Amino acid sequence: GRLDAAAAAAARDRIQGSLTLAAAGSADLVVEAVFENLAVKREVFGRLGQICRPGAVLATNTSTLDVDAIAAAAGRAEDVVGMHFFSPANVMRLVEVVRGRDSSREALATAEAVAKRIGKIPVRVGNGFGFVGNRMLYAYGREKELMMLEGARPEAVDKALVEFGMAMGPNAVGDLAGLDVGFNVRKEWAAKPDDPRFYRVSDLLAELGRFGQKSGRGFYLYEPGSDRRPDPEVPELIRAEAERLGVKQREVEPGEIVSRCILALVNEGARILEEGIAASPADIDVVWCNGYGFPRHRGGPMFYADTLGLDAVVSSIRDCAKLHGKRYWTPAPLLVRLADEGRRLADWQAERARAGGDDEA
Repeated sequence: GRLDAAAAAAARDRIQGSLTLAAAGSADLVVEAVFENLAVKREVFGRLGQICRPGAVLATNTSTLDVDAIAAAAGRAEDVVGMHFFSPANVMRLVEVVRGRDSSREALATAEAVAKRIGKIPVRVGNGFGFVGNRMLYAYGREKELMMLEGARPEAVDKALVEFGMAMGPNAVGDLAGLDVGFNVRKEWAAKPDDPRFYRVSDLLAELGRFGQKSGRGFYLYEPGSDRRPDPEVPELIRAEAERLGVKQREVEPGEIVSRCILALVNEGARILEEGIAASPADIDVVWCNGYGFPRHRGGPMFYADTLGLDAVVSSIRDCAKLHGKRYWTPAPLLVRLADEGRRLADWQAERARAGGDDEA
């Protein structure tokens, strides 16, 4: 209903369908969007490397997988980049343009130009599991999953974070995207934390066939003609799983939900900056405001950390370590250094910009 009949017909006329991959042979840019399985993506890129004309840009829409491993299968790694479109791609404006080890400047510039031409916001990021957005999402989500095992109800988690300003709560987002999607990603993730509690609630629901909206049940219940509503079975499933894992349940306050999720986000963002996966705190903020519904009035997670004061952020992370252990709560060295110097992430960004440090990203 967004287009009139003439515009819809014109849009359809611009699309050609084919049941054979050979049809991509004359394209200037190919965007692969098969499901998140490295073997399948490598198979597709092996064929694209043979079929596509020299110099054609071969882009993968992977959200988590190793772009270099995908590029190697093509036999022409200089032509391969990541173009991670955020879901739903017809609505969300963000595209992470992933720089592989051998990606050429031409390929990267082409991907960014095309993204801008179709009204998207490209952010160049480095290669590594989850890139910027999803790597941080796993830190954010890790805490909400742990707090559900500790006793927080799924709807209470969502309510606290929506009241903070997030566009949607993380459990509602999981149901919308499909809990099976993340479940399959985690099965592929060889280096995920060796912790039986890690994303255990989402994995449990997926194992039970509760995939979210698509199956009518996930964290919430979905019935035709009605809004989602809490599923009374889910807290019981979580309680039993917490007991099996030896997690003692308790009352989890809204303030703790927000603090742990946002602190985890900021701490992981600082690690990403230190590793050069993101060029600047501002890039991280653009990713999270445009791809994940972080409240714009708070400026993005890294800007928000500056408004809190990095000394306060580091102190809060250390408080979490005392309560929950150092496994996930060791403050990023960059945060500690800046806090000790009385500086902000914005100061670090300005210093790098003066030194030309953003060029690599």
